[in-house]
Amino acid sequence: MLREMGTRYGRSPGGYLWAFLEPLGGILILTIGFSLVMRTPPIGTSFLLFYACGMLPFSLYMSLSNNIMASFKFSRTLLMYPAVTWVDAVLARFLLNVLTGLIVMICLLSGVLIVSDTRAVLDFGAIFDAVWMICLLGLSVGVFNCAISGLFPVWQQVWSIITRPLFIMSGIFFLIDGFPEKVQKLMWLNPIAHSISSMRAGFYPTYRAENVDTLYVGLFGLITLFFGIVLLVRYHREILNG
Repeated sequence: MLREMGTRYGRSPGGYLWAFLEPLGGILILTIGFSLVMRTPPIGTSFLLFYACGMLPFSLYMSLSNNIMASFKFSRTLLMYPAVTWVDAVLARFLLNVLTGLIVMICLLSGVLIVSDTRAVLDFGAIFDAVWMICLLGLSVGVFNCAISGLFPVWQQVWSIITRPLFIMSGIFFLIDGFPEKVQKLMWLNPIAHSISSMRAGFYPTYRAENVDTLYVGLFGLITLFFGIVLLVRYHREILNG
């Protein structure tokens, strides 16, 4: 974890400041852009809060999945030592990125609540559900892709292309509940959308996230994680020597 911290944040000007500036910049761009064409966000009165509730969970998922996927590439030299296992590399990246992401999320959401007249009523149960779901998804997808990209290096580029629509289909810009039923059924297949909707339910007391299915997200994450672990247990030596 210390090596990860020093490499990722210690070598760039600003260091950990970028962990805050990147999601903050995305939130501000969405807020300014949509406020020019809309009088109010799809729910509530604060554009900042609406897009923060969508952007921050999605950013945490992307950070977890992408960094865990690159665990072997980043720690290849350390993994040559018998005392260091692939589990150490994955867990170090997972824990560091979760802690960093949660600190960023708490600070930015607190800042939004302070500077905006949101009149939010916090539901910590819904917020907790959103956090554990997005953390499980980031870990499971990251571990699975770590194995697949290790066996087939081109998979990293393929995955980057096929997941670009997630930015739109996860409900960052809008409420999925407002779409026709057939479209909703398709979009709710995306487990990230459940986390974002649960996060919004944690800040908007009038928003009923009735379609959020924690069981579906949990099963999706655990099954994906299971297959990722099986592949890494079986092929981690081949990946390291490849």
